[in-house]
Amino acid sequence: MRKLFYLGIGLLVLFEIANVYFIMPMPGSQRMASIDLAYLIYTWRWLFRAIFVAMIVAGAASAWRAPGRKRFAVPVLLVVAAVVVYGLNFQMAADSMFIAPKSVVMVPADRNKVDTARLVVGIDINGQARAFPVQFIGYHHQVRDTVAGQPVMVSYCTVCRTGRVFSPVVNGRTESFRLVGMDHFNAMFEDATTHSWWRQANGEAIVGPSKGKFLTEIPSRQVKLSEWLALHPNSLIMQADSSLKTNYSKDFDFETGKSRKKLTGTDTASWHDKSWVVGITVNGQSKAYDWNRLRRENVVNDVLGGKPIVLALASDKSSFFAFVRPSAATDFSIRHDSLVAGGATYAFTGQGANGALEPVSASQEFWHSWRTFQPATTRY
Repeated sequence: MRKLFYLGIGLLVLFEIANVYFIMPMPGSQRMASIDLAYLIYTWRWLFRAIFVAMIVAGAASAWRAPGRKRFAVPVLLVVAAVVVYGLNFQMAADSMFIAPKSVVMVPADRNKVDTARLVVGIDINGQARAFPVQFIGYHHQVRDTVAGQPVMVSYCTVCRTGRVFSPVVNGRTESFRLVGMDHFNAMFEDATTHSWWRQANGEAIVGPSKGKFLTEIPSRQVKLSEWLALHPNSLIMQADSSLKTNYSKDFDFETGKSRKKLTGTDTASWHDKSWVVGITVNGQSKAYDWNRLRRENVVNDVLGGKPIVLALASDKSSFFAFVRPSAATDFSIRHDSLVAGGATYAFTGQGANGALEPVSASQEFWHSWRTFQPATTRY
């Protein structure tokens, strides 16, 4: 019975470590195909805990009757186990480390307090524009709002550098999500109804009863706030949650690529794991465009998925846009932050005197993220 106590303590501690290890950025954990095991452990965690606690209780009295100083190992091990359980479940839990905003405050430009040099994820639905600073959503990981009567879920994963906006409607009802951890360095959200885990990079449910389903992505842009307001002067801008101001990044290092942190830092060379690319998928075909090359050339005319497209970088060297070209013979150049081809000129909204360009979803992310979640991608 004495051995049962020690075995229960050891198994409980190892179990709690495993419960966190597979869904957090621990050494080696994010390079393993372990999501099914992680979900199994997490789903049945209370049963495992009950078994290990029962073993501890059953053997505690016998362990306490051990001769000499051995008996004092009982309270010491109980305290150690309690500290481990508390730390892993309340200090290292993803939704404890990255707290959802208690309120989402949106204000017009004349009341905005966010530095206009900051990057934002911007959306425009039926003429209603919203800007969500990466400074805030990079910490929260997800922010909920309603735009033009539609619920939206604005998400960002700093470890993948992926900004995505989704409709949180699943099976006809608006779903609630919480940050549960990560898989292959990408944030995962758990829905409140089926407790399935959803990948932030593409909105896919990767494990649980909803496995195989996808959230509908809402087109968005990652640009500087100054550029967004120039294109959408009536946009509302998300402000800092006053109760969480100390949690937000104060510097621009992540946004500008100057950060050299292990998880969120940037590799300035091309085609390394932490190098930046712009990823585009058209008609099921994906391609990655090197950010360094885009900064040199400013505009790329290409054909992807059978469609002629253009990828353009604004003069701020941070804001980028992608559209379908009118024809493969129409090559665009950039002049004064406008796309120009022949006698036609288009603003970065896609609007021109003779009509509008069809926008193409494009995302800036780390190369390791794009190639992981778009394994068939080619490189430009």
